[in-house]
Amino acid sequence: MNRLLLARAQDAAQEPPEAGLSIDIATVLGILRRQWQAGLATLATACLLAIAYLLTAMPLYTSSVGVLIDRSTSDMTERLSSLGAAIDDEASVLSQIELIKSEAIGLAAVDRLQLGQDAEFLAPARSLSSLPRRLLGGIRSLFSPSREAEDGDATERDRRRALAIVQDGLSVERVGRSYVLTISFESPSPEHARAVATALAEAYLTDKLEARFSAARRAGDWLAERIEDLRRQSVTSDLAVQRFKADNGLLPANNRLMSDQEVGDLNAALTAAHADTARAKARLDQIDAILASGSGEAIVADALDNAVITAFRARYLEASKREADISARLGPDHAQAVRLRRDMQEFRRVMTAELARIAEGYRSDLNVARSREANLTESLARATQVSALAAEKQAELRALERSAENDRALHETFLRRYQDALQGQSFPLTDARIITQARMPENPSSPRKGLVLALTVLIGGVAACGVALLREYRERFFRTGTQIRSVLGIEYLGAIPLTEGATGNLARHAMDFPLSAFTETLRGCKLAIDIRIRKPAKIIGIVSTLPGEGKSTLAVNLAQVLAASHPTLLIDADLRNPGIGRMLGLHTQHGLLEALTDGVPLSEARLGDGALHVLPVAARRPISHSAELLTSAAMTRLLQEAGRDYDYIVLDLPPLAPVVDARAMASAIDGFILAIEWGGPSRSMVRETLAAAGTIEDRCLGAVLTKVDRQHVKTYASAGASEAYGDRYGAYLSDTPAS
Repeated sequence: MNRLLLARAQDAAQEPPEAGLSIDIATVLGILRRQWQAGLATLATACLLAIAYLLTAMPLYTSSVGVLIDRSTSDMTERLSSLGAAIDDEASVLSQIELIKSEAIGLAAVDRLQLGQDAEFLAPARSLSSLPRRLLGGIRSLFSPSREAEDGDATERDRRRALAIVQDGLSVERVGRSYVLTISFESPSPEHARAVATALAEAYLTDKLEARFSAARRAGDWLAERIEDLRRQSVTSDLAVQRFKADNGLLPANNRLMSDQEVGDLNAALTAAHADTARAKARLDQIDAILASGSGEAIVADALDNAVITAFRARYLEASKREADISARLGPDHAQAVRLRRDMQEFRRVMTAELARIAEGYRSDLNVARSREANLTESLARATQVSALAAEKQAELRALERSAENDRALHETFLRRYQDALQGQSFPLTDARIITQARMPENPSSPRKGLVLALTVLIGGVAACGVALLREYRERFFRTGTQIRSVLGIEYLGAIPLTEGATGNLARHAMDFPLSAFTETLRGCKLAIDIRIRKPAKIIGIVSTLPGEGKSTLAVNLAQVLAASHPTLLIDADLRNPGIGRMLGLHTQHGLLEALTDGVPLSEARLGDGALHVLPVAARRPISHSAELLTSAAMTRLLQEAGRDYDYIVLDLPPLAPVVDARAMASAIDGFILAIEWGGPSRSMVRETLAAAGTIEDRCLGAVLTKVDRQHVKTYASAGASEAYGDRYGAYLSDTPAS
């Protein structure tokens, strides 16, 4: 049990595939060696399908026309007619692509080339590549049986068939981010490819031209009616404005209302009066300040023009000069200096009096200015009241004028558009033109053999790898001894090749081929038995997980190898499906069942001579209580009796998974050898079955791989494993029969 727990811990880092594969170069090479045939078959199948497609596919030819959506023409059209729209965005370009793919353009091309009457064009494609399309068409016809009645007569049906073919072979692509569209058509006929591509481009240009002309004509008819209504509305609005002006006295003078002009004039006059009053008050305040200071030397602007003040000021300055001179020479108390000072005071008094007279003039001017200002204020108030009444009426007038102006502008706008529409009818322009003419295709565009083959190899290679990985993922069986050691944690005793079992008598293979790998594996089993079991009579059980894994063959041949040197008893303990008797060709009336139930002595029930004796099962009836028989006291006595006569007792036990017989008598057996079929039961099943066996797991001496395919076992061997060197064992192992 401890060995299996240790093996499970190692299993997470090593194997099995259920816990994940460790991918390295050796693993990849091993997968290639194992799965190359399946991968090669998958790749070959893909290549054969591609070749079949290329051989049956009808060659198709493609011709293309380049159409430029000319923005310069669009701008010119915008100047001539506001109804056309320049293509400025992605959505508009995509709309043009859908227009080219539309039924209208397709039918126009069909009618232009009369494709509905062209039998060659309407002939269905007969190739393997068109089979899905034909099947889809047949399915559609089943669900729409009334289609022919809807389409009308045969001519209309042919026309619709031609349209379907055109739309099926049509492709429209935008060249990069430009305004160039490539219109391509694919057909089995190069002539049809070129003709249809050209017809589609011309139908597109004609459709745009007719659409623009029709739009301009419809717009002109509608605008003519609308213009007449707008003219009448504009005249009515103008008459309403003039009538309101006359009724409310709002006639203008110099482009202004009279009341507004009067208010403006009074405002200007009042502003001037305010300035005059401020100027007069400033002059009066200045001269009053001079008089209050008593300074005779101060002067105002009007004093400069006064003759009295000028004369006395000159005399005052002369007297002041002389007084200063005399005071300097003769002293300030000199009589002449005193007299000059009295004269100066008199001169100052006269000048002050003259200034007072000027001040009275300023005061009079201030009073006049204030009176004028008051009069203007009263006049402005009266004019403002009149203007306010006029403003209310003027607001209504402005509303009427705006309405009339809008009516005139709308009338002029529609009149200009009407003229543009007339010009659009006279000069119908289109914003698209053909820049690349369709050419006759020389080589088919489909199928592209090189691309098909390259894709086939690529896809086939991927599919081959997928198949190989899938098969490898499903590989959950025991293939090598390394897997047995890592998964089960038990000793690997060797392999029994499958090819050797097909040669000669399988029951005597070890005796017939004593130097073979088969026999060498049995010698390894004997060595494991002798090393692990130190008893005079060794009881060995041969078990397997499932039926048919070769445990009986292993038991018979192992007994023969053991009997070559020691007395050996082979017991067929598989009571439900005994096979040793049939394998050895033994016929007896007494066997193991009779020895256990009827008390037949071992000496009478056993067969054989020499060192090897066999205790087969003679009964042919079903046995439901086989586990009870194998664990009975009679079975214990039988083994004890055999232990006195034989050194080795080999029991061919039932498989572990279906029945509990082997587990039931596990305590009576010294050691077990597990037979595992190469590529048989899954590793997880063997591991879980052995873990549930309890005592069998603890007493398991090792495992033997049976039915091993020697040609393929090397592909599963890792570097350094014994399976990789099978070819070099020839000097010691041989399949030559014994002489």
